[in-house]
Amino acid sequence: MSSAPLPLLAVTMGDAAGVGPEVIAGVWQDERIHRICRPMVLGQPEIMRRACQLRKVDVEVVEVTSVHDLPTGPALPCLPVSKDGLLDVRPGTSDARTGEVAFQAVLKAAEMALAGEIEGLVTAPLSKAALHAAGHDYPGHTELLADLCGTPRFGMMLYLPPGVANHSPAGLGVAHVTLHTSLRKALDMITVEAILEKCELANNMMRRLGVSEPRIGVAALNPHGGEEGLFGDEEIKIIAPAVEAARTAGINATGPMPADTLMIAARDGRFDAVVAQYHDQGHIAFKLLAMHSAVNVTLGLPIVRTSVAHGTALDLAWQGTAETSGMVAAIETAAKLAVSNRVAL
Repeated sequence: MSSAPLPLLAVTMGDAAGVGPEVIAGVWQDERIHRICRPMVLGQPEIMRRACQLRKVDVEVVEVTSVHDLPTGPALPCLPVSKDGLLDVRPGTSDARTGEVAFQAVLKAAEMALAGEIEGLVTAPLSKAALHAAGHDYPGHTELLADLCGTPRFGMMLYLPPGVANHSPAGLGVAHVTLHTSLRKALDMITVEAILEKCELANNMMRRLGVSEPRIGVAALNPHGGEEGLFGDEEIKIIAPAVEAARTAGINATGPMPADTLMIAARDGRFDAVVAQYHDQGHIAFKLLAMHSAVNVTLGLPIVRTSVAHGTALDLAWQGTAETSGMVAAIETAAKLAVSNRVAL
């Protein structure tokens, strides 16, 4: 990157009963990570030791108390975030204890990032059921971090780095107008203001990732783009005015376009980012492109946050077979955004 110190990133352990710990352990000796950042783990050291043993990773897990006593060399520094014991939690199960520790890790990482102690956080997946069982009523990381950061304008973007199943020069992003809610509720949440906000957030993120004039494709809601009102008039009354408002604001936005043809055009390099109207409209098409390499980026935060784009995979947890490429991509993207923040400052 440069002669400047590598950015310090915190990697939260995620739900201890899921694949998070072993995914982190599985990438720890990957040189691609250590060439671009200084990573540390927030969670429970003994769980990480078990994960390293499972993945046959020969690295010492060192318990640390702050960012000021990180070990040098190939060790895995782990900052404990809770005294709750997790060693008797059965892998692959939903447990309030793992939900609480996962929450505390995210809370601590956000505090450290806001205080400038770290330059970004990368989150392993947590269980929404375990999070709720622990008394934390959040649909997921995105909403939790927005609350912790006091951010009213935020969103989720799935991002594929350049060359990974897409031909856009800085990679391809998909932002979502509505996210973790039922489809019935989502339809009422799709407004001109909401679409414009996500266009702005997507445009800003792609600029941070190196695109000088991002091309934003906005998805239609109904089949065939509503077929001129025959299959619904949301395209005419809501989405087209939002696209026009985005263009008036200086954003190179196009749409509404039928979602199926839009994603093909985006894959082929015609767009740098897509604005999807609801969760599965963006997620399904995007994950079919390259699920294991996709990165979850939270838009609108004053801090850098990325994540793998998959869940806890409780049915696969602690078998030593969890896919790790998404964690590598998430760390690489966080490091890139952290350096971008330095330039902006």
